[in-house]
Amino acid sequence: MSDRFTILETPLAGLKVLCRKVLADERGYLERLFCESELGSLMAGRGIKQINRTLTRKRGAVRGMHFQWPPFADAKLVTCIRGRVFDVAVDLRRGSPTFLKWHAEVLTGNEPKSVFVPDGFAHGFQTMSEDCELIYLHTAHHNADAEGGISARDQLVSINWAESITELSPRDAQHSLLQRDFTGIAV
Repeated sequence: MSDRFTILETPLAGLKVLCRKVLADERGYLERLFCESELGSLMAGRGIKQINRTLTRKRGAVRGMHFQWPPFADAKLVTCIRGRVFDVAVDLRRGSPTFLKWHAEVLTGNEPKSVFVPDGFAHGFQTMSEDCELIYLHTAHHNADAEGGISARDQLVSINWAESITELSPRDAQHSLLQRDFTGIAV
């Protein structure tokens, strides 16, 4: 049990929503974004190896859908600190009962909520406002040779994006469509 976090289940096993408890008074507020003693079990005993921050300027832009192949697969804790995003995770775990299913949460800089994305999921987001900033806590270092991705428009997954996609990076636009014989990621 945590004093500062409420952990909620999603329809995809392992994918969690963390609601942070905010301590506020007339001066403002304090909210804990991460605490190893309270959230370490989610990370399967692995520490935070890397912290990244993104800024996406245009509304409707999609970043994703990214993952790392084992043995470099990583879990991540995703927090929006400014703006509003449609945060999406796709289950790519081989043998999972929710294989190729997706789940989305709206994250905002004004709501104390984060998403925990376990190993074996592709992750991405779409901006629902201008100038969105996110912070990612990763359990593994980025490894360019282990990068993977699926198309944000993949028909086998059929993500129902919140808005029309207005922008994809050249890298994200080149992610392959999944083939029907794709068996997933062994994690």
